[in-house]
Amino acid sequence: MVLLKVLSTFKFTEEEFESLEKLGYEVVYKDEKNVEFSHDIEDIDILVTFDCFSRLDIDMLPNLKWIQLLSAGINQVPKDKVEKRNILLTNARGVYSIPIAEWIVLKTLEMFKNSKEFYEKQKNKIWKTNTRLLELYGKTIGFVGTGSIAQEAAKRFEGFGVNIIGINTRGREVEHFHKCYSIDKLKEVVKKCDVLVITVPYTDETYHLINKDVLDNMKDGAYIINIARGVIIDEKALIESLETGKIKKAALDVFEVEPLPEDSPLWEMDNVYISPHNSWSSEMIFRRRFEIAYENLKRYKNNENLLNVVDLNRGY
Repeated sequence: MVLLKVLSTFKFTEEEFESLEKLGYEVVYKDEKNVEFSHDIEDIDILVTFDCFSRLDIDMLPNLKWIQLLSAGINQVPKDKVEKRNILLTNARGVYSIPIAEWIVLKTLEMFKNSKEFYEKQKNKIWKTNTRLLELYGKTIGFVGTGSIAQEAAKRFEGFGVNIIGINTRGREVEHFHKCYSIDKLKEVVKKCDVLVITVPYTDETYHLINKDVLDNMKDGAYIINIARGVIIDEKALIESLETGKIKKAALDVFEVEPLPEDSPLWEMDNVYISPHNSWSSEMIFRRRFEIAYENLKRYKNNENLLNVVDLNRGY
């Protein structure tokens, strides 16, 4: 019997690779940072990867039938080639939702409780109280995008006694949200939000979705959190809003250019909390990555429906 051949550009543990082979696959590992075309991978059927596409042309892999991404985002994928060849595409949606949800709650509380100020006081051994901190209780948290990350975050916000609203394509109701609105009501909905969290996938339609017009419609002194993609927010417009105080504070894990250039004004702004695209990280991520790959490879072998099949027309 001819085994289906899998190329993984991520180094799972030896035990994990062995468990994939026990499913009935021939598994080849190539380091994603150094992978290039060679005859020993020419006949692969399945590709498990984050982003090897700048180094490995999938047109050189004539047998390729399915790509399992270990990322939730799909912007790195050569979509035209995937569509033309009708290659199945699945992603790791949900794998990173819990740590990112925790990060969203963390940054909301840090901004409301002004943690940056207290860290600086500790560093300089200054004992001085601040009696102007805010409560999260009773505030309105709005999410642009109501997928798995937003749902996990909304679930965690429920215990704080906040109003949780969401914006999605058609305004469909979603668990853990008190109310959802359609994307065409964006400028109206942001007026309600004390905190606006960007969790929508990046597509052509969401490029600079949060632009000057949207920012100008937000509450005076509102807060913004972005864990999606930097280009969803017009960074120049955001900087202007932060400088004028229209936006009181922002917690940004993603940026239009990454790494964030050293000359970006964001580095020097006291009302900005910066992290280097790090919100996804936790001790459980490696296991969850493997679990989604293992489960889908098992389903593929059994001719069952796969998890997280990507609709390229929708971008997720």
